[in-house]
Amino acid sequence: MKTYLRLLSFAKPLGRFLTPFVLTSLVASVFGVLNFTLLIPLLSILFDKVNSAQMQALLSRPAPALTSSPTDAFQYYFARVFQQYGNIGALQFVCIVIVVSVLLSNVFKYLSVRQLEGFKARMVSKLRETVFDRALNLHLGFFSNERKGNLISRITTDVQEVENSIANSLSAASKEVFLLIGYIVALLSISVKLTLFALVVIPISGGFIAALVRRMKRDAQTGQQRLSGLVSLLDETFGGMRVVKGFVAEGFMLDKFRRENNGYRDAVRSLAYRRELASPFSEVMGVTVVAGILLYGGTLVLNGQSDLTAAQFIAYIAIFSQVTRPAKDISNAFSGSQRGLASGERVLELIDAVPAIQDKPSAQVLTGFRDRITFDSVSFAYTPDAPVLRNINFDIEKGKTVALVGSSGGGKSTIADLVPRFYDPTAVDSTTVDSTRGQILIDGVDLRDCTLASLRGQMGIVTQESILFNDTIFNNIAFGSDATEAEVMEAARIANAHAFIMAQPDGYQTVIGDRGGKLSGGQRQRISIARAILKNPPILILDEATSALDTESEKLVQEALSRLMANRTTLVIAHRLSTIQHADEILVVHQGQIVERGRHDELLSLDEGFYRRLSTMQAV
Repeated sequence: MKTYLRLLSFAKPLGRFLTPFVLTSLVASVFGVLNFTLLIPLLSILFDKVNSAQMQALLSRPAPALTSSPTDAFQYYFARVFQQYGNIGALQFVCIVIVVSVLLSNVFKYLSVRQLEGFKARMVSKLRETVFDRALNLHLGFFSNERKGNLISRITTDVQEVENSIANSLSAASKEVFLLIGYIVALLSISVKLTLFALVVIPISGGFIAALVRRMKRDAQTGQQRLSGLVSLLDETFGGMRVVKGFVAEGFMLDKFRRENNGYRDAVRSLAYRRELASPFSEVMGVTVVAGILLYGGTLVLNGQSDLTAAQFIAYIAIFSQVTRPAKDISNAFSGSQRGLASGERVLELIDAVPAIQDKPSAQVLTGFRDRITFDSVSFAYTPDAPVLRNINFDIEKGKTVALVGSSGGGKSTIADLVPRFYDPTAVDSTTVDSTRGQILIDGVDLRDCTLASLRGQMGIVTQESILFNDTIFNNIAFGSDATEAEVMEAARIANAHAFIMAQPDGYQTVIGDRGGKLSGGQRQRISIARAILKNPPILILDEATSALDTESEKLVQEALSRLMANRTTLVIAHRLSTIQHADEILVVHQGQIVERGRHDELLSLDEGFYRRLSTMQAV
């Protein structure tokens, strides 16, 4: 119930939807029940069983107001029409009232559905927006541990399940409940004894359906997990199609897909079997009770042992036959809502995830970069038993270029990730006190005391893998800004990208495909550099920006990088030492520690030095 109410809260203000929905549903239910109670006078006329004495008694009273007592008003005017026009006139009157009642019932039913659809649309839209917003604000480490397909599944299919199941159960919990109560009240007004006999079916059906619901929730959770696995597999397969085909792994991927798909099929089938069992069980129980009422009540009427007339008894049976429909709809809705609740729990789990990196309540806004970035005894570990960095100390002065080199897995990229606070320093030993994890300072202020937006606003990042979007070249360069066309073109010229962009079919409005797949590696990288140039950040982080390029592309990109780095504070990660020979300081990182530091010529002069060995292997 807690999950259900939380999901409904995303449609706030609830009163704006629920109040008119409940009112229109209530009115529709009243007219829906009235349609069947009108069978009694209709059948009485057809069976020629109208009680003339009772009609005279009704006419001897003043005409009752329609608003105060609709039933008394109908009986009064029915008696009046019967007295003036006889059986045919009374029959016409009842038929007209039935048509009007059915019309009003359906008008208010339509109005209630309109309210429900507005409620569903608002709830699902707000829920999807909230979960996407929360996902965007989670720390980078969260996305390293989670499969993208699982996140996509929560935002799409899980939210869709919430819409289909939760909102429908809300409809059943109100509209169908009103109908059920209305029918029971009508039955009690006709015969209390028969109604009490008939209601024996409710606790029996309720117990059976409650047992089904518990099993269905487990099946629903398994099904949604399997579905997220399917989406993840699709994302990985389509994203790595070049590798799949290159290694002739189509059969391998198909086998993986088949296993996930069969698991999802089994979970959905098990859920469907149990869900569909609720409806026939309710119907069988309902028909059994109707047969029991026919036998018991019919015997009383035929033997003259009941006050019920034949018309009342037939009307009673007709009304009771309708009781099973809202009861069945309610049971189906709540059994079907288990899939929505399972999906809702997965969505709320993501919404409730607490970002490991977030602003302090008193975090200050950085207005600029003036002096230096300082690493002071910084340590870091992704997991407590696997330290990545230990006691890192160095400064990046404003306007200077500091390069990080070393073997793969040494911790270079982790150092770069700590500067924009993708991660925070951590203690690398569970026995070490928290204060020894070190700190990173910008102009003497701990990064953890600054707002994330203002900190990252001071930085531009160019990575080894050019991250582009399936959009136009213009929008990829202007990403996250309101830049004009002239500003975008100037940034592209500085990045050595303008010439090849203009050679594209639609120039800057050319769509570059998924992840920029229509462009070469060097072209993608120059667009990434143009994006960084347009941002014009005072601090620049380059993570092996040329390592995956051919010689010609590397030359063009390196020229663009040199222009980008001019008069900026730069942290460079490089495997090719030729690209960082002119750095103001080179830090050699090995196994999470800085083992050498200095300028290019100073490090080359060290006998048996790590940097000299790397330089020799690359023939620099």
